[in-house]
Amino acid sequence: MLIIQNLSFKISGKTLFDSTSATIPKGHKIGLVGRNGTGKTSLFKLIRNEWSPETGTINFPKNFIVGGVEQEAPSSSASLLETVLMADKERSLLLKEAKTETDPNRISEIQNRLSDIQSHTAEARASTILAGLGFDTQEQKRPCSEFSGGWRMRVALAATLFSNPDLLLLDEPTNYLDIEGSMWLDNFLNKYSSTVLIISHDRDLLNNSVNGILHLSGCKLNYYKGNYDQFESERRVKLEQQMSTKKKQDAQRQHIQSFVDRFRYKASKARQAQSRLKQLEKMQPILAISENVVSAFNFPSPKEISPPIIKIENGSVGYNENIVLNNINVRLDHDDRIALLGANGEGKSTLSKLLAGKISLINGEIIKSGKLKVGFFAQHQLEELTLGESPFEHFSKLLTEDSISKIRAKLGAAGINSDIADNPVEKLSGGQKARLMMALATIEAPHLLILDEPTNHLDIESREALVHALNDFSGAVIIVSHDVHLVEMIADRLWLVKSGKVTQYDGDINDYRKKLLSDRSNKPKIKNITAPLKKNDENDNLVVSITTKIKNCEKKIELLLKKKNETQKMISGSAGINLQSYQINQIKNKLDKISKEIEEEEKHWLALQD
Repeated sequence: MLIIQNLSFKISGKTLFDSTSATIPKGHKIGLVGRNGTGKTSLFKLIRNEWSPETGTINFPKNFIVGGVEQEAPSSSASLLETVLMADKERSLLLKEAKTETDPNRISEIQNRLSDIQSHTAEARASTILAGLGFDTQEQKRPCSEFSGGWRMRVALAATLFSNPDLLLLDEPTNYLDIEGSMWLDNFLNKYSSTVLIISHDRDLLNNSVNGILHLSGCKLNYYKGNYDQFESERRVKLEQQMSTKKKQDAQRQHIQSFVDRFRYKASKARQAQSRLKQLEKMQPILAISENVVSAFNFPSPKEISPPIIKIENGSVGYNENIVLNNINVRLDHDDRIALLGANGEGKSTLSKLLAGKISLINGEIIKSGKLKVGFFAQHQLEELTLGESPFEHFSKLLTEDSISKIRAKLGAAGINSDIADNPVEKLSGGQKARLMMALATIEAPHLLILDEPTNHLDIESREALVHALNDFSGAVIIVSHDVHLVEMIADRLWLVKSGKVTQYDGDINDYRKKLLSDRSNKPKIKNITAPLKKNDENDNLVVSITTKIKNCEKKIELLLKKKNETQKMISGSAGINLQSYQINQIKNKLDKISKEIEEEEKHWLALQD
C-alpha cells in the first residue's frame, strides 16, 4: 500500500501539491491523470525519493521495491535479452555469487533462492516480454547500441516489466510503442499482479488496464474507483453539482449583500444589517472546480478538386532501390478517413511519405491532381522548428501577404494564444509545439492531412479537441497512431501495412486487437526445461479440453455481440424516436450488462489461450 499524507511541494515558485493526501491499495492499477504541467511526473520523482517534499510524507511497506522506466535509454554492447535479464538485480547477484561460492551451505541457500524466484524461467519470461514489444528472436540477440532511441526505450520498458517491482511506475509508456505494442502492454498489465501507477493520456489504456483513477487538479489528488470513462462520468456529475451549489450560494450572497447595502446606515435596520454581514463572513465561498477550457484545433477547409485525390497502381517504394512496399494498389478520395495498421518497421511511415510526396515510386504509377495540397505532421518534425524563433515568426514566413492582425488571428484559431505566440519555440511545452506543427501543416488548407503519431504530447482533453477538429475537417485524413481511441473515433477504413504489402483490413480496430492477441497467443512458447513433463496422452487430452473450451468461449462471444447489435438497433435511428426516456434507460442498462458479459468472456478467452 502506498500512502501519501499532507503532501506539499513547489517547483520554481509554483505550487504543485498543497497538503494533499491519497492512498493506493496494494495490487491496484491506478491511472494518474491531469492536465499537462500539473505535476504528475514530479509526483513520480517524489515517490522514488529523487526529490523531497516540503511537508508531508510518502510511505510504503519496508523492503518495498519501486520500479520505473529510466529516462536514459540503454545503449551498451549487451544484447537486448541480457539487458532485460540484468534488470532482476537479485538474480544477477545470486548467479554471480554461485560461480565463486565454495561453502556448501551457502551454495544450497543460493540454489534454493534461485528456485524461489523462478530463475530457470527468467530467459523465457524476458524473451516473451521483448517479443510482445516488437523484438523477434534474432533482434533480441543484437546489442542495444545498434537500435535507435525509441526502440531502446522499449528495451528499458521491457527491463522494468521483467524486474517485477512491488510498485511499477509508468510515465506515458505508449509514447514509444506502436498500436500493436500498446495492445500487448494493455494485455500484460491486465495480468500483472503488483501495484501499478500509470501516467497516461491514452484513453484506451486507462479504460482497459486500470481499476482506479488518481486525478491531480488544483494541487490536490482525488481518487476515483473504476476506469477512465467511469471517472469522467462521475467527475462530470460532481462538476455539475458543484456549479449548481455555487450558483445557489452566489444568489444567496447577492441577496444578503443587497439587504446590507440598503439598510446598513438606517438606524432601525442597523442591527439586522450587522447580523447579515456576520452571516456573509461565515459563508465560505464555493469555488468552481472546472478547469480551463482546452483550446480548439481548427483546420481550414480545402477547395474542391476532382476525385480521386490520389491513386496508385502496381506501385513499389523504398530507399536506394531497396523496396519496402511492393504492388501498392490504393485509391484516396476527399472524404476518406484511413488509419494505417502494422508494427513499427513494416512501412507505415514510408507509405505516409509517399502519399505526402516526400519520396517517389520506384515502379508503378501514381495519379493525383496538380492542385492537390497535402499537410504532413510527424513527431520527428518537432525538431525541425527553428530555435530562437516564435510561433508568430514561423507563421509570418509562410503568410507573407497577410497583415500582422490576420496572422495573430490565425494563431489564435490554432490554439496558440497571445501569451505564447511570441515566445521562442524552445520555451514551449511538447503539447504547444505539437499544436504549432499541426497549424503549420494545415496552414494552406490541404486536401489530404497525414498525421503520424499526432497525440504523443497532447493531454486527454486536447486529444478530444483533435478528434472534434478532424471530424469537422472536410478533407481526407490518414492517421498513424498508437491511440486506439483516436483511431476508433476517426477512421472509417483500415489499411494493414505488413510483409511489404498494403491491404484493406475488413474488421474494425477491436477485431484487429483480438486478432493480434490471438496470433501472439498461438505463437510457439519457449519451454520451461525444468517443468515436469506429462505423458503424451495426458498432454493431448489437456490440449483437446482447452481447445474445446476456447471454441465454446468464441461461440458465446459471437452470440453476445449479435445480441448487443440487436439491442443497439432498438434505440438507433427511427426505432428509438418513439421510446420514452425510461425505456431508453432500460435498454442502456441492458447494453451495459451485455458489454460486461462480453468483457468477462474475452478475459476468459485470453486466459485459455495462455
